[in-house]
Amino acid sequence: MSATSAPSRTSFDLVTIDAVNAVELAGFWGRALGLSVVENEDEGRWIVLGSAGHPRVIGFQRIAGISRSAAAWEGHAKARMHLDLVCDVAVFADEVQRLIDLGAARLRPDRVESYGSIAALADPEGNVFDLCAYHH
Repeated sequence: MSATSAPSRTSFDLVTIDAVNAVELAGFWGRALGLSVVENEDEGRWIVLGSAGHPRVIGFQRIAGISRSAAAWEGHAKARMHLDLVCDVAVFADEVQRLIDLGAARLRPDRVESYGSIAALADPEGNVFDLCAYHH
């Protein structure tokens, strides 16, 4: 897009995760990220989480007929995208454990890269996400 192009009429709204049980999955992510339900339509068919500073962060949509496993990845469900979460290096191990206590599953041993530590996890429906703690 050149500097003289007209501005887009489309803008980003939020990430939506298709779910077998949107209520359960929104509950997990709400507790994991410290977010609250800001929209709940059709008895849990569509739920959006947000906060005072960010009113629409992540959405969950109940989809009839889908299964918890989207695709195989090291024996676990894997969609074509995943979420990356970030925390401070000093609390990385505690935060991994907190997420596991909320219902996440550890997919493999944590790894340490030159840029920080990474934990590969899955939410209660098998959606893969990473917790990252970057060295600054």
